Amino acid sequence: MIVMKFGGSSVESAAAIERVAGIVARALARRPLVVVSAMGKTTEQLLATGEEAAAGQKEQALARLHRLREMHEREIGPLLPQAARENLRLILDSHFHEMGDLIAQIAERGEFSPAVSDALASYGERLSSQLVALVFANFGMDAEHADARCVVVTDGRHKAATPLYPQTYSRIRDKISPLIEAKKVLVLGGFIGATETGVTTTLGRGGSDFSAAIFGAGLAAEEIQIWTDVDGVMTCDPKLVLEARRVKTISFAEAAELAYFGAKVLHPSTLLPAVEKNIPIVVLNSRRPDVPGTRIVSEAVPCANVIKAISCKKGIYIVNIRSTRMLMAHGFLQRIFESFSRAETAVDMLASSEVSVSLTIDNAARLPEVCRNLREFSDVTVEENHAIVCQVGDNVRHTPGVAARAFGALKGINIRMISQGASALNIGFVVAAPDAEKAVKLLHQEFFSSVDPAVFD
Repeated sequence: MIVMKFGGSSVESAAAIERVAGIVARALARRPLVVVSAMGKTTEQLLATGEEAAAGQKEQALARLHRLREMHEREIGPLLPQAARENLRLILDSHFHEMGDLIAQIAERGEFSPAVSDALASYGERLSSQLVALVFANFGMDAEHADARCVVVTDGRHKAATPLYPQTYSRIRDKISPLIEAKKVLVLGGFIGATETGVTTTLGRGGSDFSAAIFGAGLAAEEIQIWTDVDGVMTCDPKLVLEARRVKTISFAEAAELAYFGAKVLHPSTLLPAVEKNIPIVVLNSRRPDVPGTRIVSEAVPCANVIKAISCKKGIYIVNIRSTRMLMAHGFLQRIFESFSRAETAVDMLASSEVSVSLTIDNAARLPEVCRNLREFSDVTVEENHAIVCQVGDNVRHTPGVAARAFGALKGINIRMISQGASALNIGFVVAAPDAEKAVKLLHQEFFSSVDPAVFD
């Protein structure tokens, strides 16, 4: 069997969902389990309603909610026969009534807590999964909906919950496997789960892909398909470089490095359950389903090119930490990382010299708190509006002179930091954000003027 995950852009409209139904129908022989994201930008809209309600703008929030309901009815209705449209209205009535009650509670309390945020955000996937199952049935499939919150068990950390794998895999075996064996086309929402006591949680950024990998691992799937709106993993963002090429096959490790440093196709945590079970992931384009996409596998394939792809991550802050009194003293780096750990702020890159330590972060929400802690034992400065540009490929570890070629290509661009990851799969540069696009273009020209046809298309 296979797992097929469809992102928000793949289920954003009637035409998109009709395409998805056709894709799934052609895969029935492989016994698909389907995971869907919320339709289009529904999650963003739901979170905006919560923020508005908490800010005292209840009527504005309810009006936004009403527009969301209209969108769902407008896009799903034409895909259903008249007899099934009553079911559509019942589902919408029930869910939007509950959401209206939540908005009223938020407005009354003037607070949009993480727990309530998860509860409200979950409706995007809860709606899309039920509605897509209705549409599939109209297209002649033996489709059934299952609530992912009854299957994916997580801890109680809201907005970025961690799955409890033994409990989750047990529920997959008990609740999902029999339906797959009965050749049901099961449709579940991604991104959502619940604690063992039934409190709704969400899996955070990249959550729907993560859900697909969890279901794939729990079912020992043949492969996990991630259907999106691009042809696969590209040599760089095609919006930046029109000559970007599709990567046919890439390793888990290479894909994780790319995703962590800005590639928008996958999120690193998505890969973990698949890596552990050695299940291939295939990234495909729901708008161009005949394109073979990118296959992500456990081992890197031989490649004549040094680099597999270039990623770019903007919104980067450089934090410079200087302490002549403690520099390189026992416990200095430990105190630095403890400051970031307490604030739950991840560090991307780090470089040190005799007089300072510089590191980068992409989330400045708790940066003032971090800086206060750091200033107890050091001088701290922060530089905004930077970007990380990374070159990723398994050959980086075996090929001398990669950094020299990159520096040569980037002459004229001020490089603020350089780092080679411990994995030895990537070389990363920090540049000013306005220079990022130029840097990507120059590096792509340097490393992809010719490509290995066995690896790139």
